[in-house]
Amino acid sequence: MDRNLSALQPALVWKHFAEIVRIPRPSSHEEKIRAYVLGVARSLGLECREDEAHNIYVRKPASPGMENRKGIVLQAHLDMVPQKNNDKKFDFLTDPIDAYIDGEWVTADGTTLGADNGIGAAAILAVLEDNTLVHGPLEALFTATEETGMDGAFGLKPGLLQGDILLNLDSETEGELYVGCAGGLDANIAFDYAEVPAPADDFKAARLSVKGLKGGHSGIQIVAQRANANKLLFRLLNAEAGKCGVVLASVDGGGLRNAIPREAEAVVLIPAANYRAFADAVAAYEKTVAAEFEGIEDSIAVRLDACQAPAGVIPADVASNLIRAVVGCPDGVVRMSVAMPGLVQTSTNLARVVSDGRSIKLQCLLRSSVRSEKEALGEAIAAVFALAGADTELTGSYDGWNPDMKSPILKAMTASYEELYGRKPAVTAIHAGLECGIIGSNYPGLDMISFGPTICYPHSPDEKVEIASVAKFYDFLVRTLANAPQK
Repeated sequence: MDRNLSALQPALVWKHFAEIVRIPRPSSHEEKIRAYVLGVARSLGLECREDEAHNIYVRKPASPGMENRKGIVLQAHLDMVPQKNNDKKFDFLTDPIDAYIDGEWVTADGTTLGADNGIGAAAILAVLEDNTLVHGPLEALFTATEETGMDGAFGLKPGLLQGDILLNLDSETEGELYVGCAGGLDANIAFDYAEVPAPADDFKAARLSVKGLKGGHSGIQIVAQRANANKLLFRLLNAEAGKCGVVLASVDGGGLRNAIPREAEAVVLIPAANYRAFADAVAAYEKTVAAEFEGIEDSIAVRLDACQAPAGVIPADVASNLIRAVVGCPDGVVRMSVAMPGLVQTSTNLARVVSDGRSIKLQCLLRSSVRSEKEALGEAIAAVFALAGADTELTGSYDGWNPDMKSPILKAMTASYEELYGRKPAVTAIHAGLECGIIGSNYPGLDMISFGPTICYPHSPDEKVEIASVAKFYDFLVRTLANAPQK
């Protein structure tokens, strides 16, 4: 594998990205990447600081003759989504990402790459370092803990930023300018229970698992209608548990709130007399869901493997209520946009289902560009689980970012892109939670655009960034800075 990222162009961008991938930076563990960014800024003699929310702020004065241009804030987040293949031994708190060049792409060996949003951060550092660039007053904002709650954006206080324009470098299709995004809401669900002793006689213990799914970003990839491992697992339990007398001992499904679940498993106890019938049902179910998702998922695996018998299990009434509630819980695309064809308007992702012997915790991430729809969907999910005896808390609500099609920076960037590449960029919105909406609430006068290189399969171990698109994205960023509107 060719791991020499520094040999790629543009050199400064890839130099910094090669350093960034070696720095552990899952959400809430960003101390080392903050130190790296501050170190670069100080080595360049630039004004820099860390705020109370652990955002990093850097200021670079205008190049000579550009002092009369509107100030631009370049913004990216520092954390990454830590996802790995089940058979990959990797510690995101200590191990560097093993990034390598794979033809026209850069990807990672068995883990997320962190191009989301490491490439954006690397581009900002390249701009800060390159004193040959032409630009007006610049500010760089590196936000904290975006992936698990947008903590840095929420904690950004008014008065820090002085610029007129914010360029968010966290989009994932080169040649597209994003002028709007969805808002979000978390549904946190809990079943409390006390374990009961496992049945002692004539039962076999097994681990029921769903694996091999693509997963991906729960906003961007939700329109692809990929399978959700949690939903597949509980659909099977709902269909077969009663017939075969299956007892649910524990469950561990999904991972991060903003990733479509790729894997889920449950430890179950099956009456010995029914074990073969249940195993046959599992094998038949694998064929059924593989056929249903043909052309979308190509590696669905549903397995039943013998395991050590647990001492305790989930009470039968709690298990039954849980299974039915998960089956009934909305998941995936709820409504498409009428105003912007092809754009998801409202969706939800049943991201996590996990038991610990005392409670079962579930988490859904809801997204919508319409506040009332988002709130109604949250109440619908809460109602489903209330009927099952669970408590639901709706938290972390934030509004989307409404498009401004008369934006001066949109006009300038459209012209710059056409000058460079002979065609106009696409102007659209994204069904994901960009920080623009939150930052804009504290800085209502900011003129905002989001753009970036082409990144495929973010939030999954298949994540990759197209090398050629990074060069186009950076050249476009440099041209945008040079063509910034006058004050």
